[in-house]
Amino acid sequence: MRPLNPDKGGFSSVIGLCQNVMGKTRPYRIGCIPISPCSPSYPMQFAPLYPLLYPILQTVFPDCLWSGSPQSRTIALTFDDGPHPQYTPHLLQVLERYDVKASFFWLGTCVKSAPNVAREVYAQGHWIGLHGYHHHSFPLLTPDTLKQSLEKTQATITQACGLNSDRLRDVRPPNGLFTPQTLRLLHQWHYRPVMWSVVPEDWVRPGTSVVVRRVLQQVQNGSLLVLHDGYCGGEDVTQTTAVLIPILLNQGFNFVTIDQLWQLK
Repeated sequence: MRPLNPDKGGFSSVIGLCQNVMGKTRPYRIGCIPISPCSPSYPMQFAPLYPLLYPILQTVFPDCLWSGSPQSRTIALTFDDGPHPQYTPHLLQVLERYDVKASFFWLGTCVKSAPNVAREVYAQGHWIGLHGYHHHSFPLLTPDTLKQSLEKTQATITQACGLNSDRLRDVRPPNGLFTPQTLRLLHQWHYRPVMWSVVPEDWVRPGTSVVVRRVLQQVQNGSLLVLHDGYCGGEDVTQTTAVLIPILLNQGFNFVTIDQLWQLK
């Protein structure tokens, strides 16, 4: 196989696959609320493809955080699309029960809708990252619009939580979609692009047992797990997390935040 060139045809193939796998399985939404259902009846799910896609993208785009050190028994548990006024507080109870610190990638519009929930997440010591103001794929935005989206999200989180905006540097692109230009802009604006290594596709709600099985089949040293506590997938996130954490702890894994995972990379 020829190496993929991220600025030529190889990249087009990869990003095309990303778009098919990720972009088409998420609903359009206004603000936090999806316009179309979050769990449509797809003829197939794409979760089996993610383990194949991840090592390719990790090689092509090494400046993104895809995982931590393979020599360290540490993993990062992350949650996208929140905060949600109902799902996130229940999730926090599970994390507190097991004394696990997670990382949350927030939509600015959801923070605006649930500032008290956002404040509680931050107060409990979890790491906060940016997911854009709305759930819009970054490559579809102009540079100015993308910059405004991230800065508006920073400002909204800062106002809700009272933290310094300089700490809000980690960015996860919605739907996992980005281009080389996206990465150049993020680095230019002093953001850190964060991706994933384990994606159990919980947003289509295949069932807690299915999500747990997918995670346990893929998790390894340094894994970066993605679950969702927003309107898509958030209904099951508390139960899924409550099942996963004790199993992973019993397997000897330690949970770290995204900031800690960067240091262990």
